[in-house]
Amino acid sequence: MSKLTPMMRQYLDLKEKYKDCILFFRLGDFYEMFFDDAILASKELEITLTGKNCGLEERAPMCGVPHHSAENYIARLIERGYKVAIGEQVEDPAVAKGIVKRDVVRVITPGTVMDSHMLDEKENNYIMSIFIDENGGGISFADVSTGELKTTEFVKKPFLNHLLDEIAKINPKEIIINTLEYDGTNIKSEIARVSTLYIDEFDNWAFEREYAIKKIKSHFNVLAVEGFGIDEHEYSISSVGALFEYLEKTQKSSLFHINNISYYSSDAFMVLDKSTRRNLELTETMRDKKRRGSLLWALDKTNTAMGGRTLKKWVEEPLKDVHEIQLRLDAVQELKDHLLTRDDLKDLLKNVYDLERLVVRISYGNANGRDLVALKSSLKALPQIKELLDDFHGAKLKNILKNIDLVEGVKDLIEQSIMDEPPVTIKEGGIIKKGYDSELDELREIVSNSKEWIANLENNEKNATGIKSLKIGFNKVFGYYLEVTKSNLNLVPEHYIRKQTLANAERYITPELKEAEAKILGAEDKIIELEYQIFIKVREEIKKFTKEIQGTATAIASLDALVSFAEVSDRYGYTKPQVNNELLIEIENGRHPVVERTMNLDMFIGNDTYLDGTENRFSIITGPNMAGKSTYMRQVALIVLMTQIGCFVPADQATIGIVDRIFTRVGASDDLAQGQSTFMVEMSELANILNNATNKSLVILDEIGRGTSTYDGLSIAWAVVEHISEKDILGARTLFATHYHELTELEGLLEGVKNYCISVKESNDDIIFLRKIIRGSADQSYGIQVAKLAGVREEVILRAKKILNQLEENDLNHKSIEKNVQEVQVVQEEESVKEEIAAVCEEQISLFNNNDQKIIEQLRKIDILDVTPMEAMNHLYKLVKIAQNRGA
Repeated sequence: MSKLTPMMRQYLDLKEKYKDCILFFRLGDFYEMFFDDAILASKELEITLTGKNCGLEERAPMCGVPHHSAENYIARLIERGYKVAIGEQVEDPAVAKGIVKRDVVRVITPGTVMDSHMLDEKENNYIMSIFIDENGGGISFADVSTGELKTTEFVKKPFLNHLLDEIAKINPKEIIINTLEYDGTNIKSEIARVSTLYIDEFDNWAFEREYAIKKIKSHFNVLAVEGFGIDEHEYSISSVGALFEYLEKTQKSSLFHINNISYYSSDAFMVLDKSTRRNLELTETMRDKKRRGSLLWALDKTNTAMGGRTLKKWVEEPLKDVHEIQLRLDAVQELKDHLLTRDDLKDLLKNVYDLERLVVRISYGNANGRDLVALKSSLKALPQIKELLDDFHGAKLKNILKNIDLVEGVKDLIEQSIMDEPPVTIKEGGIIKKGYDSELDELREIVSNSKEWIANLENNEKNATGIKSLKIGFNKVFGYYLEVTKSNLNLVPEHYIRKQTLANAERYITPELKEAEAKILGAEDKIIELEYQIFIKVREEIKKFTKEIQGTATAIASLDALVSFAEVSDRYGYTKPQVNNELLIEIENGRHPVVERTMNLDMFIGNDTYLDGTENRFSIITGPNMAGKSTYMRQVALIVLMTQIGCFVPADQATIGIVDRIFTRVGASDDLAQGQSTFMVEMSELANILNNATNKSLVILDEIGRGTSTYDGLSIAWAVVEHISEKDILGARTLFATHYHELTELEGLLEGVKNYCISVKESNDDIIFLRKIIRGSADQSYGIQVAKLAGVREEVILRAKKILNQLEENDLNHKSIEKNVQEVQVVQEEESVKEEIAAVCEEQISLFNNNDQKIIEQLRKIDILDVTPMEAMNHLYKLVKIAQNRGA
């Protein structure tokens, strides 16, 4: 270390404190990286790796990025899961003694991104804190860019699956946790199964209850935590406290905008595991992970970023409370019925910027003049929005109306102080309006008059010297100067002082010009500094209204989501579902909300569904591939889910009994990274369903058992049907698609099981899928016809038909031979039994004396060759009993 240069020692001292980060070290107009950080960053960012003398024999590897464009490079590193520590100069180089002092002013991590261009405007960016021990677990998650903070806990064993379900739902970008091992399980590996994110084991002491309570009370400046409703939730307290510790450690600034803790119970929402979210394509498609083609894409007609985020939360968290669902449905009904008012609301909402993230930037001290103008424009739309909402009568919309705070003082303050079109920066002036501050106005007047004075001076000098080309200029090096071309040097007065010689001219100054310069430049510097100070004061004043603006943002976001539901419901012919706590799911002409959007109008074939808790709780659906079984089952699940998020549904009519969970087992891809085959994944998902479903769940099963041999698969599928359909064991409402036609025999054998199939129209060797679900079962799979429709080559199709015919003929011949053999065996067995019985009877008769002639006569009346084996056995049984009684 002693050989290192002072600057490099300073760098390494900082790096030692932030070993897990890539350190951006500010040197002039660049952020530089050295040693291993430089090697890594040069590869990830595709920038040139150079070297720098550092006092050692070898040059230190170095790379750098310009300060003004660093955000783009930081964003790329964050997307790849790295942390970035920003090392800035923290003292003025002009007054620094020796090397300028530097320190890390912020650590940017995947879960603490604040810059708007690094964030998806319609998606939250959560960081999660997890605390677990042998008795339970708690999670807390926050979006630093909006100020949202929520927490919950799990104390019922086994709780690990519940924890993983919440992680899959919340989808945080970063997790801190107190331990990576639990009950012999590697938590990091388990989490990796449901989410690809940055996981960090954080200091255990930060999760200790007493320290966590102290941290919470310190942040909110309160004496107790009871007011947040978490005092009896030990695991939540620990996870929240550690989260605050981590955020303060990385953000190094006020978290004033996180002003509340919201405790929720996971029981309040329908549970959706990762498999179900993937299979139903709630927020992204399975194939290419795109938003387009998902349920969210089909429902999102929001006009604000925060409304889009709220709608996404609703899709991911279907409600279970009938009253809350009904409030949303009633609000959608009102908005749907009032088209003109809805259109007016949409137009006004388009003028509302992202209030949640705007107010956080203000609170954080990152907002510029344009952010304040955006806030003002948003607030201007609020009075008209409230006026329109006043015409509605539903409780949900009335509550939204009540929670919209106009914050008129903030709007007026910005209107009076900030230019309508301010510059991007806040340190170059031109941001504060005339008339807001008297001192600033005076300084501006001085500058304005001085510039006029300079112009007059130029004219006076031209007249006095006779030099018509003379002009007064300015640069940052020399200030103001008089410039004279060399052809006019003979006319230059003696009191001009030469300052600079150019190729074609000379530059001069005069005492009078330097005096004016001092006044002008002094005033301009003061103006810039004063404007900056005024802007900071305005921003700090607005910061006081953070909570009110956040409350308004929440209300506007909910309104926007409801307007979106009403818009899609009206546009695509959705209907208001009836919702209750019964076990009935009845849908008339249901449609798939996404698939129908990809087809021409009126092309989608609607289907009915009837599931209940008694005679119709289990539907076995047969039919060929491509006929629409999977689409039908998914649409039933989506209609149920849409009902429970408070949206109208694509159906003529629907009555939905609340579902506590939706389970789906629809297709599976090999999970090679986890060493699991398709069949293993299928069985794992099936085990999850059998272990966690209840009679209030909706289960969607597609082709259970197909990943193994026919008999094994059929046996598993059969046992699954028996287990799920049995109301005393599970009794969940279930749609079960299968190619095992043997399972259709279960209708009539098992209570509640009904057969359905996809209707197909045959025409010679071709088939037409009618895509209609009807009662009954399919008698064949039409595999070759489906292959033909899929575009398999004609020669392969013809060969397949020949092979099929041969197999069917062989099968018939085999069955015929089997039947003949069985008949011969039956005859032989019957004859053998008859002979044995006859012999026994004769032997029994010889045992009787003359007094038993009556019994002997009865035996002689039996035609032993004309009785069935079972009748003969009955006669023998009676004789044996008689003999035993006489012997006694």
